[in-house]
Amino acid sequence: MTTGLLDAAPTADPALSRGIDAAIDRALAEKRIVGTVVLAAQDGRLVYRRAAGLADREAGRPVREDTVFLYASLTKPMVTAAALRLVEEGRIALADPVTKFLPDFRPKLADDSEPMITIRHLLTHTSGLIYSFAEPPDGPYHRAGVSDGLDAPGRSFAENLRRIASAPLAFAPGSAWSYSVALDVLGAALERAGGESLGDLVRRRITEPLGLNDTGFAPPDRSRLAAAYADDDAGPVRMGETHVIPATRPFAGLSFAPGRIFDPASYPSGGAGMAGTAGDFLVFLETLRRGGAPILRPETVQAMATSQIPGLAMPESPGTTFGYGFALVTDPAVAGVPMTAGTWRWGGVYGHSWFVDPAKRLSVVGLTNTAPEGMNGRFVAEMRAAIYAGLE
Repeated sequence: MTTGLLDAAPTADPALSRGIDAAIDRALAEKRIVGTVVLAAQDGRLVYRRAAGLADREAGRPVREDTVFLYASLTKPMVTAAALRLVEEGRIALADPVTKFLPDFRPKLADDSEPMITIRHLLTHTSGLIYSFAEPPDGPYHRAGVSDGLDAPGRSFAENLRRIASAPLAFAPGSAWSYSVALDVLGAALERAGGESLGDLVRRRITEPLGLNDTGFAPPDRSRLAAAYADDDAGPVRMGETHVIPATRPFAGLSFAPGRIFDPASYPSGGAGMAGTAGDFLVFLETLRRGGAPILRPETVQAMATSQIPGLAMPESPGTTFGYGFALVTDPAVAGVPMTAGTWRWGGVYGHSWFVDPAKRLSVVGLTNTAPEGMNGRFVAEMRAAIYAGLE
């Protein structure tokens, strides 16, 4: 278990701390990020911890370890774990058609045929669904007004599912991999299967058993919530009620509404709707790394950490494959990372990255409030390099 993980002082080699500190200090000084919390654990012991920068630049409020961040896609592995718990309970099966739970959700292929989408397709992003930010501005998701789970406050599950189903599938289910709104669809299916809200389902099966009191779909304490910022040429800009990444930057067209979580009418996005702390997420990762108890069986965690898309490529992530809930590094050289083959990793577009290197018994969480630099920018690469250099 991970009890007490965050209560102990770090036991790291000074070289490790110096390297990570330098990466953080450089990113702050160069105004690539506004604030961050970085935590690392090895062999079940905390080896690095630091909160730095500002949670709210305009108010001068510093980041603390208990700062709450909008998780974005850190939501996905938690919702995936909850779904797999329902599989263990016999409430759902991976082979179940989505229409068993959502009878009106029937997107079609371009030829107007209606293929079967299964729970497994949703979990592995092989359903034929996509994200709107990945298509041209005149694409079908944009025309339908599909939310990627980060915007459209006040929209219901039913309305967003209707919009998703109105757009043609990008490919036949099971024939390709594409990052997508699949976990949002899954969240709606889980509510029907579990007979409770997605928030309650995740709370009872994942966060509550682990004591993750600061993580969930519920509105967080505003006094502890980090403000959201976005990359800009002159340094991060604060997001307003809405923010759309401009066409000149990575993730062009991605739309944010940071206050979405405070609108009780907003559907709980299974792909992007949770908020929480770095410490809570580290405990979750360490729970999985150590076998899954008390939330999942070891064989379920093993399935999460095994490729579930054999023969399919992740076009924008060479050297990786996908399990359940996260990517797996298959060839570190091709992936361009210092990690060991078999490492689990993913991130969150509000500015987060994480990885678990089972071979080194290492779990790392880096949350920032700067999108998307803190997810896949120089800060992430420099932090990873410092960690592995400090472990040698």
